[in-house]
Amino acid sequence: MSAGEASPRWSLPRVRLRDIVRGAVVTLLVLLLLPYVIAPLYRVVMPVSTPMVWRWLTGQRVVRIKTPLDQMAPVLPRTVIASEDGKFCTHYGIDLGELRAAFRESDDLSDMRGGSTIAQQTAKNLFLWQSRSIIRKALEFPLALWLDLVLGKRRLMEIYLNVAEWGPNGEFGAEAGARRAFGKRTASLSPGEAALLAAMLPNPHLRDARRPGPGLARVAGVYQARAVRVRAIDACLAKR
Repeated sequence: MSAGEASPRWSLPRVRLRDIVRGAVVTLLVLLLLPYVIAPLYRVVMPVSTPMVWRWLTGQRVVRIKTPLDQMAPVLPRTVIASEDGKFCTHYGIDLGELRAAFRESDDLSDMRGGSTIAQQTAKNLFLWQSRSIIRKALEFPLALWLDLVLGKRRLMEIYLNVAEWGPNGEFGAEAGARRAFGKRTASLSPGEAALLAAMLPNPHLRDARRPGPGLARVAGVYQARAVRVRAIDACLAKR
């Protein structure tokens, strides 16, 4: 071997390191882009959530009864929107006004509470993890915009109501939540029952519509009153 030729013994590790880095970058890009490719399929396929998958993988109980939106009492999606995302029908997946207010009240993005739209919560449930972090929020924003665009309001709401966690023991979706709490289908829910289910959503492990305490009952009463005032929501959920 001449003095000017590179030694394979030294060049091989550099080549391998470059290949490893390239492979890692490609894998990361695929993982980041995959939700955008999959999301349009959810116009016709009812997805599962990451918490559901995690419970299945760890051998925990999962109950979910897929239910179309037109088989639920209209008061349920109306009340959930009134309680979770009042501007659901007018924004494009992110409520910038609520987001700015929530950011002002937080020390940093990872500690931000509130300002999360139904599209953001759906993006988190379908593709991301549950704990708060700057990385999750950064990934969540564009995904929320994409879901709102490709799914539309009605389908987005239908998916959210079918994947949200609605009970302390693996109950996912409004139908499983309603049957556990009231022993009835979502089609038969009263306004008060719909409000109690909506009031559970921030933490179904601590809030129980089956045995509501005074605090939960008071919050549900507020949500029930809001739902009466926002019947215009029904128009954005109508079939096109």
